[in-house]
Amino acid sequence: MLDTFREVVTPEGVVLQLRAAGPVPRALAWLIDVAIRMGVLVAAGSVFAVLGRAGAGFYLIALFLVWWFYPIVFEVLWKGCTPGKRALNLRVISGNGGPLGWQAAFTRDLLRVVDMLPLFYATGLVSCLLDPWGRRLGDMVANTLVVHDAPPRALVEATAAPPIASTVVLRQHEQAALIAFAERGPRQSLARQIELANLAEPLTGLRGEAGVHQLYGLANGLLGRNE
Repeated sequence: MLDTFREVVTPEGVVLQLRAAGPVPRALAWLIDVAIRMGVLVAAGSVFAVLGRAGAGFYLIALFLVWWFYPIVFEVLWKGCTPGKRALNLRVISGNGGPLGWQAAFTRDLLRVVDMLPLFYATGLVSCLLDPWGRRLGDMVANTLVVHDAPPRALVEATAAPPIASTVVLRQHEQAALIAFAERGPRQSLARQIELANLAEPLTGLRGEAGVHQLYGLANGLLGRNE
């Protein structure tokens, strides 16, 4: 899927393009977190075992805290990341693009009980597949979003292309489209830029990355930018 971006306008008027994470990377991050929690519980069980029946009580308390508060504490204090999400370059944010708060973190994680029904996160998986931004029910209720936190790779900067004068007369809406491509392109994946550049092949006569550079050059020519 090339169009996995959610555009959010902040109160300051800044436009954010958030690349929503799908169910596969989220599931992998969850498995990593489960493995970490299981490791912590095994270590705690070994320590509490020497305390006999009292140790069993302490272990149950540790089980509750680790299983339910592990994601909440990490996501709020570690900028929306658990260790599993950090390993997969994922992050939980508010629906408006802001940082995750305590209330939203509690809501989305406590509703895992619903997302896990009837077995193996079936409800959450169906919700992620049907929602355009891959949200499970907990995310919808808490107004949160899991996004890719890694910077986009292989982006082509508009300023890297020398200005090119168009050989045909461009109408006003065509000029506006070129300028919009130059402004938004560097924030999109290379695959998305190529897809758009291929649509403009009748104008540039080029496809692929060559077409991308040609569009940036035409836009720089319209804007009067130097190389």
